[in-house]
Amino acid sequence: MILRPGPTVPEVLLIERAKREGDPWSGHMAFPGGRADPSDASIQQTGERETLEEVGLSLERADVIGRLDDLGGRAAAANKMVVSAHVYQFDDPGRLVIQSSEVAEAFWVPLDHLTDPDNYVRHVMQYGEHEIPFPGINVGDDRPRVVWGLTYRFLEVFFEATGTPLLKHDIPDPEDFARISE
Repeated sequence: MILRPGPTVPEVLLIERAKREGDPWSGHMAFPGGRADPSDASIQQTGERETLEEVGLSLERADVIGRLDDLGGRAAAANKMVVSAHVYQFDDPGRLVIQSSEVAEAFWVPLDHLTDPDNYVRHVMQYGEHEIPFPGINVGDDRPRVVWGLTYRFLEVFFEATGTPLLKHDIPDPEDFARISE
C-alpha cells in the first residue's frame, strides 16, 4: 500500500490488473504486489520487487509506515494463500512506469474518496448458481472500477488502524460462502 500527499488529502496507489488467461484476479483492482520469488529475502522485499516491476516505483526511496495484519484467501480454497501488505509513504513518488503485461492502469485515489459512503457499492460474484454480494468501493471516474475482496479488506484494516473505520455494508456471511464454494 503506497501513499503520497495529494492536493487536499493523502492518496493511495491502486492498479487495475491486466486481463490474462488463467489469472483468477485478472482485471481486479489491487495494490501493486505479487507472488514471492525464491530469491526474495523477505515478504517485504517481495512487495518492493513487485512494485518496481509493475509500476516502476522503487520503494527504497519511501518511508516504511508499517505492516498491516496478514489476510487469508477463501477458507474453502484448496491452496489457502496468505497475503501481506506493507504501508509506504512517499513525499514525491515520481512518474509511474506501467508494465502492461501485468497492469492495465495505475492511478492515485484520495483517501477521503474511499471513506465516502456515496462511493460504496455492492459487488456481486457468481459462484455456480449462487450470487454472493461483497462490499466494494467504486474508484472509477469514467467507468466502474470496484475495489473489493482482499484489497477492500486491507483498506478496512488500514482505516481501522487510523481511527477512521469504513462503514459496514453488504458483508456476506462467511458460513454461507464456505458452504457454496466447497
